[in-house]
Amino acid sequence: MNKRPRLFYGWLIVLVCAIGLFLGPPLMVFSFSIFFKSLVLGFHANRAAVSFAFSLFNIVGALGFPGFGMLIDRFGAKRVIVVSTFVYGLLLCSALWLGSSLWQLYLLFALLGIAMSGGPAPVPYGVVISHWFNRHRGLALALSMMGIGLGSVVVPILTERLIAHLGWRMAFAIFGGATLLVPLPVVAALLQNDPKERGLGPDGDHDPPVSQFPIRAKDGLSWHDIWHSGTFWMLICIFSLTGASVHGAVLHMSSIFTDRAISAERAALATSLVGAAVMVGRLGSGFLLDRFFAPRIAILFYGGATLGIAILWAGMSGTITFSAAFLVGLGMGAEVETMGYMISRYFGLRAFGTAYGHAFGAFMISGAAGVALMGAGYDHFHSYAVPLAGLVGAMVVALILLTRLGPYEYGADPDPVAPIEAAEVPSEA
Repeated sequence: MNKRPRLFYGWLIVLVCAIGLFLGPPLMVFSFSIFFKSLVLGFHANRAAVSFAFSLFNIVGALGFPGFGMLIDRFGAKRVIVVSTFVYGLLLCSALWLGSSLWQLYLLFALLGIAMSGGPAPVPYGVVISHWFNRHRGLALALSMMGIGLGSVVVPILTERLIAHLGWRMAFAIFGGATLLVPLPVVAALLQNDPKERGLGPDGDHDPPVSQFPIRAKDGLSWHDIWHSGTFWMLICIFSLTGASVHGAVLHMSSIFTDRAISAERAALATSLVGAAVMVGRLGSGFLLDRFFAPRIAILFYGGATLGIAILWAGMSGTITFSAAFLVGLGMGAEVETMGYMISRYFGLRAFGTAYGHAFGAFMISGAAGVALMGAGYDHFHSYAVPLAGLVGAMVVALILLTRLGPYEYGADPDPVAPIEAAEVPSEA
């Protein structure tokens, strides 16, 4: 008699993934602004020169995702994550020996971008979660990514205190040591690539005999077939348009508010509201993805973000502008989960790491482009009105493309507690 364990090991995998992500993007992305002025002083450089370090980190990391995705599909996510996280921690520690030449900063950030894309980043852990969960994949992806959400609140505060007392080099080194002492051992000891390693199927189901059903864990299209699929390129367009639009709006949010004579304190409140909305959007989209058709959920959250950007474009003031910030944050929170979920449903898991890596790389590059275009648009027109209008247009195009997506090719299997006969009866409709 088969009985499910009281607690499915996959939920521990979710916790392990959240721990693994805690010191990744929260440190290198959300805390960069905390390091920024210290780096300007430490390297005797202007702000543009130091900003280029982050641009280099972002671009190199984005270019690294496809390659690491291929390695994950070939060797499994755990090996890639453990090696990359180890290198990531060592690189952070190496900041202690960094000189004062800008090329050394650029080299460090470029190497960190490569190491993070294979370790504490959404793609490797998203692959693991997608193998462990089928019916509850959306919620599991959202909960694992909460490691980034919680880290984005806690890590910048710790960063500020460490820099104030010990300097930026020691702050990097301490986070590097923490990476080697906490996430790395946890991941190495507890992470497993696939539930089959514990004699289970996705969601904790016991694998049925091979004579009755085929093993579905690696079902899916080859990378060659995905690359030549029109649906894949439609998804790339959707993720790129929304990534550029939402990131462009969020990273310029404070400037948009202060340009309208809103105090710096209230602009900071709006930025915090975006952060809260990201976490709500992450959990909300993950919960809904398991229950409704993913493109419809994407339309719901991206439609809200479109409305928020449109409100900012219209130049409205007062409380409604804070509603706009919240709506944009909701859209930003739903992006990573819907991306991984839809790729897994349309193309399966056979080449999921490669496909997800390419999509996430395009998403990161477009996000950086959106931020740059917003700045360039402001410099040219002396106002955010025209670039914001462009963002609204891009979001509308993405919403239209979402309506063109067809049904899943690799949808969730029926709940095994239901009668097998009912699950096997084909629809006559």
